[in-house]
This record gives sequence, C-alpha cells and structure tokens, in this order.
Amino acid sequence: MTELLGIYNYWIYVVLMMIGFYGVIAKKNLIKQAIALGLFQTGIFLFYISMAVVDGGTAPIWTTIGDGSIKALGPYDNPLPHVLILTAIVVSVSVLAVALAIIINIKWKYGTIEYDEITAMDRASGGGDDD
Repeated sequence: MTELLGIYNYWIYVVLMMIGFYGVIAKKNLIKQAIALGLFQTGIFLFYISMAVVDGGTAPIWTTIGDGSIKALGPYDNPLPHVLILTAIVVSVSVLAVALAIIINIKWKYGTIEYDEITAMDRASGGGDDD
C-alpha cells in the first residue's frame, strides 16, 4: 500500500489528465473545452517532471565525502525535462490565449460559444460541412 502512496504525483497526473480529457470530450462550451485542454496539458507537465527524478543518481558536479568516495545523498533531478517543460508551459499559455481570442471572434459572429448551437446555425445556413 505504501508503494502506491509513494508515487502520489503519478496519481495526480492521471486524475488531472482524465478530468481534462472528460472536459474536452463531454463539454460543449468552447471556453470549458479550452480550460480542460489546459488541465490535460498540466497533467502531462507533471508527468514529465515526475519522470525527471532519478533515485540514486549523482549530479554532474560531484561532491566527495570524507573518505574521498562519491555517494548519492538522495534523489537527483535531471534538469533537461525541467527546461523542456518551461518551454512547453510558455507554448501552452500562448495556445490558450489564441484559443480564447478565437472563441471571442466566434462569440461575435454567432452570438454563442456552445458547439451544438454553432453547428446548428452553420447547417441551417447551408455553410457547414456534414462531419
């Protein structure tokens, strides 16, 4: 039981991803879908950061202990995934901002941000495709 609780960050990652996935699939409001996509991305970020921890690893800058030997004092965090996730967070925020700008334009054009209503309006005007 303690082994399952020891990896709680992976459980949080799965819960965040599933909440985000549910929101993208089940919600028809475009803003709710955009926020759910952000939650899904946050779960992915947590997963990559969690995988960066190496138990028993040593940092590239080694420290010797009293007798001259090198010993891992605890978990080592690989910095490369952290740097990549920082970049991904910037891209994620930018994508969310563009999505919200597009949603605002959709609201101005159709008067609603509900996917079903927008699809019905497109089909009634004959301008939508049948997918």
